[in-house]
Amino acid sequence: MNLKVRLPVFVLVMEVVMIALYAVFVTYDDNANAKMQNNETNPMDNSVYRDYPFFADVQVMIFIGFGCLLAFFRYYGFSGMVFNFLTATFTIQWAILIQGFFQFYHDGKIYLGVVNLVNAEFACAVVLISFGAVLGKTGPVQLLVLALLEVPIFSVTEWVVLKYIRINDAGGSILIHLFACYFGLGVTFVLYRPGLSKGHAKEITSYHSDILSVMGTLFLWVFWPSFNSALTLKGDDQHRAILHTFIGLCSSTITAFALSAVFNKRGKLTMADIQNVTLAGGVTVGASVDMMISPVAAYCLGIMGCTACFFGYRYLSPFLARHMKIQDQCGIHNLHGLTGLISSTAGICAILLATEETYGPSMYQIFAHRAPPEGDPRLLELQMQIPGLKPGLGRSAQEQALYQLAAIFSTIAAATVGGLITGFVMKLPFMASPSDGDCFDDELFFDMPSDFNMIPFFKLLSQSAVFQIFHA
Repeated sequence: MNLKVRLPVFVLVMEVVMIALYAVFVTYDDNANAKMQNNETNPMDNSVYRDYPFFADVQVMIFIGFGCLLAFFRYYGFSGMVFNFLTATFTIQWAILIQGFFQFYHDGKIYLGVVNLVNAEFACAVVLISFGAVLGKTGPVQLLVLALLEVPIFSVTEWVVLKYIRINDAGGSILIHLFACYFGLGVTFVLYRPGLSKGHAKEITSYHSDILSVMGTLFLWVFWPSFNSALTLKGDDQHRAILHTFIGLCSSTITAFALSAVFNKRGKLTMADIQNVTLAGGVTVGASVDMMISPVAAYCLGIMGCTACFFGYRYLSPFLARHMKIQDQCGIHNLHGLTGLISSTAGICAILLATEETYGPSMYQIFAHRAPPEGDPRLLELQMQIPGLKPGLGRSAQEQALYQLAAIFSTIAAATVGGLITGFVMKLPFMASPSDGDCFDDELFFDMPSDFNMIPFFKLLSQSAVFQIFHA
């Protein structure tokens, strides 16, 4: 039984399961339900006008940004882009169901609106980041199984952290970047291929594949402010998130160019640095992106994230591959792991420094768990200043910082264990895993055009005897 049977059977089974679950559980939320509209309803108050722009921006990141970015291998461009497309579409529809049970489930129904789609896209981003660790070494069935298992594990972890530990993580540095990174590392550890320890003949890039990958970087770069600000409180919080993300991305980009030139033996730029390291600032501002950290702090975080990411690619990734059996194909530990740890640490510092003098009464909206609990006279005073302020847990800054720290360790632990388990499932014989020799090769999965293995004409000409004679 080959891919011709395995992939269609898997897809058919999952479609039947999802049709049944959607039919039983999923319905429209109030903003999409015609029965909830009346003569007094103003159509322009519909949440679609508030949420859809962010949904559209993140969708561009998911399908075009990640897709192009993963197409940097010379002989694996089809697979990088198309398997990203396949995995993303499956993940989003699966995440709508799984996350719906934890976040939007009431009265026996999952109430579907655009905000559900945004949340599902974040779950999809988690899967695609993890995908980067095993790029080129897995088949489409394995990737769908990765998504099938990672989404529930991620959703449970997210639910536990947000409901019981209760943290601030507007940009997802802990729950998206750290989780995705260590889940992916767990998977790639189990799928370790000793035959590829010294590389693969087709594990190379080309002029055109690098250009396509940089296009992906540019799409991610441009829309990252929407990613970091999509789920923040509307108003000044969201405004700060956009500003901080843009500043962090700018500082990490120019730092990446400088480091790339300095550490290149010939003083030239390396495309891998431009494709990946320039994005580090978007991650490092994530945990504190909606806080009053100041623009200069966002600038410094961008530099710090870029520096850690750059040296991670240069020294840490080879070390992990040689000594810890972690073949991190896209270097997700550098772009999402190291920067996620820096971002989480910065978030803790921002929480410890937050005071009413800096934030005013709105501090208890941003740090909702520090608001006074129900029955506290101070809560009534604050509610007079901020109507609608909800009771909190009365945590101090130090207590909230400790909970943030607990969330970091618990998220990494859950992701690592989940990744190891998923890796063992993906390693089962019937998962249609490519052999070592077939890795990084589109021909295993696609009908390729006739020019796939052809040497470009200008290169062929330059090597010809006639050309050499005329230029002797």
